Amino acid sequence: MSGPSRRQLLQIATAYGAALAFAGGAALASTLKAVERRDLFPEGVASGDPRPDSVILWTRRPPTDREVALRLTAEVAEDPEFRRVVATTTVIPSADADWTVRVLAAGLKPSHEYFYRFTDETGFSSRLGRTLTTPADDDDRPVRFAFASCQMVPAGACNAYRRMIFEDEQAPPDQRLGFVLHLGDFVYEIVWYPEDRATYYSRHLRDVVRYPNGEKITNFHVPSDVGDYRALYKGYLTDPDLQDARARFPFVCMWDNHEFSWKGFQGIQVFDKARAAQTRKVASCQAWFEYQPARVVKAGGDVSLERFVPPKVVDAPVTSFDENGLGEEPNNILAIHSLTIYRAFRYGKNVDMIITDNRSYRGDAVADGPLMDPFDAKDFPSVADQNAIEILDAGRSYNGGKPPETIAFGGKEVPNPRKDGAPMTMLGVKQKAWFLKQLAQAQAPWKIWGNPEGSLDWRVDFQNLPTETGLKWPGAGFATMGGDDWSGYFAERGEILDFVKDRKIAGFVSLGGDRHAFFAGVHSKHLPPRAFEPVALDFVGASISSPGLGEAITYNAPKNSPIRAVYVYEPADGGGVKPATDFTVRHGVRASLELQKTHDRDAALKLRNPELSPHLSFMDTGAHGYGVVTAAPTTLDVEFVAVPRPIERNPAPGGGPIAYRVSHRAELWAPGEAPKLVRTKQEGEMPLGA
Repeated sequence: MSGPSRRQLLQIATAYGAALAFAGGAALASTLKAVERRDLFPEGVASGDPRPDSVILWTRRPPTDREVALRLTAEVAEDPEFRRVVATTTVIPSADADWTVRVLAAGLKPSHEYFYRFTDETGFSSRLGRTLTTPADDDDRPVRFAFASCQMVPAGACNAYRRMIFEDEQAPPDQRLGFVLHLGDFVYEIVWYPEDRATYYSRHLRDVVRYPNGEKITNFHVPSDVGDYRALYKGYLTDPDLQDARARFPFVCMWDNHEFSWKGFQGIQVFDKARAAQTRKVASCQAWFEYQPARVVKAGGDVSLERFVPPKVVDAPVTSFDENGLGEEPNNILAIHSLTIYRAFRYGKNVDMIITDNRSYRGDAVADGPLMDPFDAKDFPSVADQNAIEILDAGRSYNGGKPPETIAFGGKEVPNPRKDGAPMTMLGVKQKAWFLKQLAQAQAPWKIWGNPEGSLDWRVDFQNLPTETGLKWPGAGFATMGGDDWSGYFAERGEILDFVKDRKIAGFVSLGGDRHAFFAGVHSKHLPPRAFEPVALDFVGASISSPGLGEAITYNAPKNSPIRAVYVYEPADGGGVKPATDFTVRHGVRASLELQKTHDRDAALKLRNPELSPHLSFMDTGAHGYGVVTAAPTTLDVEFVAVPRPIERNPAPGGGPIAYRVSHRAELWAPGEAPKLVRTKQEGEMPLGA
């Protein structure tokens, strides 16, 4: 079967906001006398969304004080010296796209390494970029890629990317990474200027981003228009390790919340209260489109233009929601559909990948909103009542369609305000139908969900606290450390897992982000004391640099609390406070209290609660780093590579030492069977939740 024609490719490229560079002839030496001038291309180069025959290339060439680049020549070559140039095209940078340009390089060979650069009309070129196409659909060689998320550049270093690059350069060609799956929080729109706040959990805050306009809320600043969101990406891309990673690997990116707004959903921001922010949602979509090379089709305006044309919206109060939580205000609808970025890919014969947008279509999470106010357990920081969340989230579908009128908490019966409401949704009705269709149609042995939110339960059995602590958990079951991730959307998560179970879909794997922690485990709709029936694998990646719960808890755990040991562990040798939340979630509150009392892990494990977390194989809420997936025809290996707390950049070739690495393997299970996860290797000092 022949591929798309040049005319069809041109139409496809234009839909992506890109020029077309087609490799249709012989490889020839470049005729350009290019001189590399990285200062003229300050954000570097990048490539994204590779396929067997094409990839999207990107750079930014802003004006200088003396001149404006009238055109750029993009070249794609099989060698870094550009003696075998296979495709070339001309692009015109303009202020309308903040001087960014995108090129669809097509007609390429599958599973092939290419090099690219952009050169202006005076002969000054960008840095060299390297990219890779994916294997052909019938190629059964293992697929190897990294997944990462959450880099807060003003508060931390990207040493994990330097480690990723270093190890990839040392690896044999057949063991190198094919791409990097980035699961969101590429940028953080919340910015503290050093004059407003000097440190964040003892991290020195760097002056990386300044908003031309912006808005100050308490002591932090947020973007208010497209110029501010553009400034955010430009500031982050000054980081040398992040820029080098984008120059070496093609990225496959999905956004999370901070690309728009911290607790935002749809076109709504939430700070002290919800407020209309449709213009900011569109502005965030435009900046993401301009700075992330991805196969996403813009809406609004003239789609024949090679740039994002923002739809005209105003910030209008969203007061009416449909039963699935979608704000019906017309500007809200226009804003959230200004850019649709959920998409699916095939990587060789072994991987079908489905990537979802978990922020744009969701209803407001009950776990993180005012509905949970009556269930505040003041003596138990960083947790919420799981029973209340499950009942409120499921609405009228709870208990087989028989939700309770009230919810027990603290010796009281709290009225259930959602007993007649529809179950909450994270994906939204349209995207969820698309997702389930893609999952049902997937033919590869491994069906991988690029899932920006963590979905494995992290429960705490506070109901098992010994009486001598003097505290009693007020809930009717477990506490959860989840919030606005899948731990707050139990009903929809269960619907997806029921779909997998009923269809007997084998090889389903979720790769998550957002939690700033490593998790590895198997996924079941319910945990004990209800039926434990795993149907999928689940891995959550740590942050590149953003502080996580483990770090926060060592600063914020109440010093005089009788349950302090549930949150932090203080070694007998005075070696520094460590987060105990991992040990607690895996083994229970009695085990953590015993560990602090005796400093004897074996003695503590004798008190573990075997029903608490049978789904978890590994957990570290203090981790930074990335994961590496190797998907072969019958096995899936996932390695977590953890780096030390990245307070400052380490200029060493590998970004400094690793903290640890740990690997897990699963054999492809038969339809209807339960998946099993086995730890295959580890090195370095393991965390308490290992």
